[in-house]
Amino acid sequence: MISFKKYLDMETPKAGADPAAKTPVPTVVPVVATEGEARELLRASLESYRSALRSMGDSGTRACPAVGSDLQQNMLRLAEGLASNATSDLLAKTGTQASAQLQQWGDRTAEYLKARTEEVKELLIVLARTAESVGEHDQRYAGHLKEITTRLQSISNLEDLTQVRASLVLQAAALKTYVDQMEQDSHKLVAKLKTDATNYEAKLKGAEERALRDTLTGLANRRNLEDRIEQRMASGNDFCVVMLDLNHLKQVNDKYGHLAGDSLLQQFAQELRSNMRSSDHVGRWGGDEFLLLMDGGAAGAQAQIERLQKWVFGEYAVRSGKGSGEVKVRADAAVGVAQWRCSETMKMVIERADAAMYKQKKEIKAKGQAGG
Repeated sequence: MISFKKYLDMETPKAGADPAAKTPVPTVVPVVATEGEARELLRASLESYRSALRSMGDSGTRACPAVGSDLQQNMLRLAEGLASNATSDLLAKTGTQASAQLQQWGDRTAEYLKARTEEVKELLIVLARTAESVGEHDQRYAGHLKEITTRLQSISNLEDLTQVRASLVLQAAALKTYVDQMEQDSHKLVAKLKTDATNYEAKLKGAEERALRDTLTGLANRRNLEDRIEQRMASGNDFCVVMLDLNHLKQVNDKYGHLAGDSLLQQFAQELRSNMRSSDHVGRWGGDEFLLLMDGGAAGAQAQIERLQKWVFGEYAVRSGKGSGEVKVRADAAVGVAQWRCSETMKMVIERADAAMYKQKKEIKAKGQAGG
């Protein structure tokens, strides 16, 4: 056992003569510690040693939690191994083991921090590349982002992880500011693009509608009517094609001018459209010919034609282009009806309606000549 008594049983010099010395040599007065004091000193010393070992383990854990848990456990084990009757050999062995644990912890901590530093550097490189890439897409911020890229590359050369982190926070904040601004600009650009797209879409839709309308009367044109006939044929439902040829338009043009004839066509077309059923369609086939598409069979179409003859046929006031002011002219038409048959093509059903219309036109002409 360690004998603290021999260090406590020290002597105090007392005045006296020394034969070998020219000056008096003080005599030694022994100071003896009690056994209880020695045990108390031993206990306090061991407790301080144990406390220091535990503190080293705790400090290592706080300094680097990722690798500090092993140090803390080993230091605690060494501290618990120091009994109140510890020998000098045990103290020496404990000191050696504690030094080894600290050395091992230091090496592992250095490796860990080095690895973390490399990870941060890799992140910096990725961040720099991102900044560079974003700058390439938006030249307005290219200069600012190039500066950030340069700073990030400089940071990657630092060895102090604390400096790396501090610099990274600053540059990340700067990058975020530019990205946020770019996002706001992008929102404005997207909003403008949406507005432009809406305007272009409206213009395109208007152009498409105009392409499907007769410029003089505003009714559906021939292409529009053909599309609607194909749609009805594809549906397989019954429908009729009604061909209508306006009588005496040539005489109106010859007598009152083409402006009067155009006015008659426009007014007649408007009356046709106003008196058609919502499910039916009317369009200008060409010249003085109109084509009507009526859902249902021939009997229903004939009833609609009789109603149109009552409300649409009649007198119209047109302005003469030959200086005679406003004049009244009569407008009626020859009508031909053909109900579509499942085996027919579009051309076939239109030809039948056209033939029926010309047949009626000849009959009207014949009656006029007989009456004349």
